[in-house]
Amino acid sequence: MKQGSTLFLKIAVFLIGAPVLALGIFGVTYLVNNPANPNYAHILYPIVIGMYISIIPFFVALYQAFKLLSYIDKSQAFSDFSVIALKKIKLCALTISGLYVVILPFVYLVAELDDAPGLIIIGMVPIFAPMIIAVFAAVLQRLLQEAITIKSENDLTV
Repeated sequence: MKQGSTLFLKIAVFLIGAPVLALGIFGVTYLVNNPANPNYAHILYPIVIGMYISIIPFFVALYQAFKLLSYIDKSQAFSDFSVIALKKIKLCALTISGLYVVILPFVYLVAELDDAPGLIIIGMVPIFAPMIIAVFAAVLQRLLQEAITIKSENDLTV
């Protein structure tokens, strides 16, 4: 396969990671130092800590996606390495969802104190978005594993 056939997707992976890194460095730090209401800043700290922790599996998943694209460039898309990369992406997505499930009660407390019921729905978005990615990665992992099995069976008969 041509070397640059996945260049656009590799650039997209980089462009997805850059704003998250910038928000992790500047945005969340600003929120901790300047809370909207200092009276309940102590409730914001678990949310901010959870957001910081969720950055780690996010970048691990981006790295695995980059590796998966490299395997595709090297014509190793149907290999066990690709299956392992998809499995790690799935686990990272489930970890991110789990972290935001733990954060959700604190978001509820902030919504109660601020009288903002819509905040709960906004707080649920980071739970369901990684779950969709995890399901998609699990389906791709299973399909890829079955394709590898069929390919190895065909190689044995030839």
